[in-house]
Amino acid sequence: MSLRKQGANKGAVSAFLISTPESGVDSIAVTYALMDPVMTVARPASAFITATVAGLAENLTARKRASAPLVPNLSCPVDNCCDGVDCAPEKHRRHHTLFEKTKAGFGFAFMDLWDDMAGWFFLGLVLAGLITGFIPTEWMSRYLGGGLTAMLVMLFVGTPLYICATASTPIAAALILKGVSPGAALVFLLAGPATNITSLTVLAATLGKRSTAIYLSAIAVFSIACGLMLDWMIGYFGWTVRALAQTPKEIIPEWLEHLGAFFLGGLSIVSLIRKRRLKREEEQEGTLPDTPPRPPENASGGGVFSEKKCGCDAPT
Repeated sequence: MSLRKQGANKGAVSAFLISTPESGVDSIAVTYALMDPVMTVARPASAFITATVAGLAENLTARKRASAPLVPNLSCPVDNCCDGVDCAPEKHRRHHTLFEKTKAGFGFAFMDLWDDMAGWFFLGLVLAGLITGFIPTEWMSRYLGGGLTAMLVMLFVGTPLYICATASTPIAAALILKGVSPGAALVFLLAGPATNITSLTVLAATLGKRSTAIYLSAIAVFSIACGLMLDWMIGYFGWTVRALAQTPKEIIPEWLEHLGAFFLGGLSIVSLIRKRRLKREEEQEGTLPDTPPRPPENASGGGVFSEKKCGCDAPT
C-alpha cells in the first residue's frame, strides 16, 4: 500500500506481493534446512516467474492514467534521526558508525523480524508434526502423490490459508515425507503465503477487483505449471528430493541441532513475552486521556524524528 501511494504502478505492486515472501533470505534458508537444494532453487525461481508474469499482465491490460509523483523515503534507517531531505548525502551516510549500523541490523533480525515470525513459525511446526504423526503415508501417497489433481488440492487448501512463507515450509516438508510430490508441495508453498482471505480483501480495496483477479489467476496458473515442471524435471533427471529431506543429520551434527533448537526456543519465548508487553502498553496508552503532542526539537520537513542530533543542521 505504501509503494502504491508513492507512485508505483499496479503491476510492480502485484509482482512485489508475489515475489517477496518466496525470495526472502529467511524463507530460502528454512527451505534449505528442511528440504534440499532442489526445492531451495525451485521456490524463488517459480515465484520470480509468477511475479513477472502477473506484473506484466497487469500493466499490459491496465488503462493508462496519470500516476502520482514518487516520494521516496530517505529517513535514516538506523534510528530515524533525520528525514534525509535537508541533509547532504555524504553527511547522511555518516550519521552512524559501523558498530551502530551492525547493532541495528542484528536488533532487527533477532527482535523485530522474529517478533513477526515466531508465532506463525511454531504453528507451522505443530501442523507439520500433526501431519507426520496422524495422517497415514499410504493415504497421502494414494490421493496426493502427484499430478494435476494433487496440485489443485494444494492450491485449494493454500489459497485461503493464513500462513507466512516460513511457517508453510515445515508443513510442505512433512507433506513430502508423507508421499506428496515435490511439485504439489511447491504449489502449496507458492499459493499459501501469497494469498489469504485478509490480504485479498486489502488487495481488492487497494488495486481493484480486476487487478486482484489477475493476481489470483497468475498464481493459480503458474504455480501449477511450475509444480508440473518440477515433477517432470525430478523424474527426467532422477533427483531424489524425498531422500534428501529425510537425511538432515548427515549434514548437521546432532549436538549442533540441539544447540540451535534451544537457541531458537529461547529467542521465541523472549519474543512472545516482548510482544505481550508491548500489546499491554498499547492498551494502557489507549485508555489515557488525549494530550497534545510535544513538538520534536530536531524535526525537519514536518516529520517526527528522534531528538538525537545527527549533524544535519551543521553549517556547510
